[in-house]
Amino acid sequence: MLERIFKVRERGSTVGREVLGGATTFFTMSYIIFVQPAVLAQCGMDFGAVMVATILSSALATVVMAFAANYPIALAPAMGHNFFFVFTVCGAVAAGGLGLTWQQGLAATVISGAIFILLSKAGFRSALMNSVPASLKQGISAGIGLFIALIGLEYAHLVVAAPGTLVSLGKVTDPVAALALFGILVTLMLMALRVHGALLLGMLATLGLSLLLGLVKFHGVFSAPPSLAPTFFALDFPGLFSINFLELVTVIFVILFMDLFDTVGTVIGVGTRAGWIKDGKMPRGEQVLFSDAVGTVAGACLGTSTVTSYIESATGVAAGAKTGLANLVTAALFLLALFFAPLAKMIGGGIEVAPQVFKYPIIAPALIIVGALMMQSLRDIEWDDATEGIPAFLTLTIMPFTFSIANGIAFGFVSYAAAKALSGRWRECPVIVYIFAVLFVIEYTVMKT
Repeated sequence: MLERIFKVRERGSTVGREVLGGATTFFTMSYIIFVQPAVLAQCGMDFGAVMVATILSSALATVVMAFAANYPIALAPAMGHNFFFVFTVCGAVAAGGLGLTWQQGLAATVISGAIFILLSKAGFRSALMNSVPASLKQGISAGIGLFIALIGLEYAHLVVAAPGTLVSLGKVTDPVAALALFGILVTLMLMALRVHGALLLGMLATLGLSLLLGLVKFHGVFSAPPSLAPTFFALDFPGLFSINFLELVTVIFVILFMDLFDTVGTVIGVGTRAGWIKDGKMPRGEQVLFSDAVGTVAGACLGTSTVTSYIESATGVAAGAKTGLANLVTAALFLLALFFAPLAKMIGGGIEVAPQVFKYPIIAPALIIVGALMMQSLRDIEWDDATEGIPAFLTLTIMPFTFSIANGIAFGFVSYAAAKALSGRWRECPVIVYIFAVLFVIEYTVMKT
């Protein structure tokens, strides 16, 4: 049966290799189980419910990928998308956010996922991918990395508010900052030694030290799964459609845009390493996008932000995985994690440094290092061409400095379109970039005045 469904022997693999590869992928990406609820809790979502939604949507999407595309590519809520959801979609208007409730944010995510499903089934992947210049894609990826790293540094109490200069270095002797620095060093050492699951092991080591120092109280490891009820189908479509139309389109577009290019980037990265891409094309590519989109819709209905393919799947491929059978192993381990709620709470619950002020030094190292890994895209930007390099630079700097992924994308689109038009190279800029550049200009000069 396994051979008929997954063609394990035909792909040159064995059941043992698939099991090892699936387990390797899980332990490499399992940090999201602890990070995701800690992030989404900041916009008022229930920690336990988000953890369950994260696990269930990850397992479901990973299984869909196994049967629909037969690739060992696992899925889970995306880093970067969760912060966009919290700080831009649900962030306070005074701080540059849209001020939506998290229920409205989940509704917007469902809509973007549904559009993604239609696009994947209609075969629009190539057209959409080719419509956005490579330099903007790379700048967006790096900008999200800087944004995640900045949040991690703030969680670690290494970057603090400072009058006059806005931000400054925190006290490295502060227990929270010292704990985060310890986590960074441990994780860096493990990654240098090529230890699978370095991010998870780094968090566990940091948790162990925090328990010894009395910064975190021990609440156990195993328990029955938390209730999903607080977030299950908590979708507010009427409230979503009551906001400004242009802002609604922008939110849905950015969620769709980030999901699409995250998925394609991951698939290209993993597929290239695995040798799946032939003549620039990847077989069953539309099925990969379909699996991703199903995960996004299911995740939002359950109560979590955008679900996408994980680059950490490359570790499972390196361990020998070649088919979707490995995904079934990864999904089974995700489901097993449902019974580790107390451990998740200790890792992602935060440390209270002042009344109602929490820092997250246990997950901060993972955020900082994930941010660093996302800087790799910068090497491919044509820095010698001002019409390519400067828009990419504005994209990647505006995101962290204005604390908004949407702002970075807007500045990137507008500056790219302007640079190409004013330099007489207007034909090099795709029509869709011009269209959204005009929409962004209207939004920032008319709608936000």
